[in-house]
Amino acid sequence: MSIFNYKQRNNIILVSIIVLGCFLLYALSELFSSILGAIVLFTIFRPFYLYMVERRKFNSTISALIIIAISLIVIVIPFLSMSIMIIGKIASINKSNLPIDQWTQKIDAFTGENLGQPHFAEDTFKKLGAYAADLFPSLLGSAASIIITLLVMYFLMYFMFVQMRAFETGLLKYAPFREQHALKFAQALRDSTYSNVLGQGIIALTQGTLLAMGFYAFQIPDAIFWGFVGVFLSFLPVVGAPTMCIPASLIFFANGQNFKGILLLAYGLLFIGNVDNVLRVIINKRVGNTHPIISIIGVFIGLPLFGILGLVFGPLLLSYFLLLLEIYETNRMAADRLERIRTGPEL
Repeated sequence: MSIFNYKQRNNIILVSIIVLGCFLLYALSELFSSILGAIVLFTIFRPFYLYMVERRKFNSTISALIIIAISLIVIVIPFLSMSIMIIGKIASINKSNLPIDQWTQKIDAFTGENLGQPHFAEDTFKKLGAYAADLFPSLLGSAASIIITLLVMYFLMYFMFVQMRAFETGLLKYAPFREQHALKFAQALRDSTYSNVLGQGIIALTQGTLLAMGFYAFQIPDAIFWGFVGVFLSFLPVVGAPTMCIPASLIFFANGQNFKGILLLAYGLLFIGNVDNVLRVIINKRVGNTHPIISIIGVFIGLPLFGILGLVFGPLLLSYFLLLLEIYETNRMAADRLERIRTGPEL
């Protein structure tokens, strides 16, 4: 006869599950980017997959492979290409034709005379270099780790699609809240993913394109490169691509080209900045609203964990966390109401 009763045995099993789960999470921490990336791509392409399978009657395997190919061509390869190009440019910036030293001296002379900051440009370039090195840690590593991350991500996403009904049924079955709350959470998760990934992606590409066009019009060297930098900066709330026009304008001011400096500053802060605001209003109405505070805190959470991917994954994780808190609060209030009904009014 066992020395433990049924409840004690259940508690021991629960503790064992928690300990083993924590160990598995720690062991899979290196693949967390793959898991989160698979969830994001599954959420984005799920409507298109259902269209192909249910409306067009495509084979599920073929449909999943089509989505993998589209995501590679449209998202992964361009993102990696931009990142590698920026890393290469930063690494060779001292060997390039950009007169960085002259710019630095002129900006420092201007800011020292007018703003009391004689080392403004020098300190800024040092901070940007250190920041860029921290921003792309995953891409500065071995190519093998990137390939493994992508393979695991697409392996997971493939089976999420091919066995979609079983996957979603399992999520509903093991979700720690009622079905209606689980469906509400799924809807909110989808809106949050669309807002952070698709919405912010559209804004970033638009701002980066406008920045490159503006720099080209003002004959600033490597306009396309700075446009790509603007794309990544657009994921940073408050900072954004328009701020790239400030140091470029300072160079014009330092060279005595005040009219050009004023025009470029107005183009960046007024035109590109307002385009950003208009796009955010449209996207928030159509796909969901992500509060700027969530974006700011999420970026600071995500960058140390995921590198450049943290610009997207950080706000997503914070949004998911807040959604879970909302569901928990809803469940707690429902449980309190049921308890009051069961016990009846106090006499």
